[in-house]
Amino acid sequence: MDDEVVADFEEEEEISEDDVDESFRSMFAQLSGDDMEVSVRELRTILNRVVSKHRDLQTDGFSMESCRGMVSLMDKDGSARLGLLEFQVLWNKIRKWLGIFREFDLDKSGCMSSYEMRLALEDGGFKLNNKLYQMLVARYADSEIIDFDNFTCCLVKLEAMFKAFHALDRDGTGSAELNINEWLLVTMCG
Repeated sequence: MDDEVVADFEEEEEISEDDVDESFRSMFAQLSGDDMEVSVRELRTILNRVVSKHRDLQTDGFSMESCRGMVSLMDKDGSARLGLLEFQVLWNKIRKWLGIFREFDLDKSGCMSSYEMRLALEDGGFKLNNKLYQMLVARYADSEIIDFDNFTCCLVKLEAMFKAFHALDRDGTGSAELNINEWLLVTMCG
């Protein structure tokens, strides 16, 4: 059995205010309100509104916990909210993940089987071993079926955990030694 675990997802895209087109800027202003930042609750409302319009997707909606994970993954300034650029990068990721989800929903059922999820995760840059795939299906599937929001949550968590590990693997050796503070930061906040 091959135990190799690799993540080859794209690094954060570097975007500036100039890269954001006017229509996206306008949409963001409407969604974010007066403070011009998207909170976890606002993100949940936005995402659930968007996925409800996609009739080809099965979903029971994004939870507060999954939206917290997305904000945590994208929040560069520690505000626990997403500014325009952070939201733009997340929006681009979700659009990419939606494309992967649709491509690997081979039977066009609006959800994924464990086999389809494995293919989709690999296409998303995550090469995992069998034990990890089984654990992810057990965690993110409902009766062996993975809907879009759970697929997205799985990708968010995988990306966050790989980033956290790489930050702790200071020498690039593929292993990291953690003290209790680092362990708690990774497991409680990751």
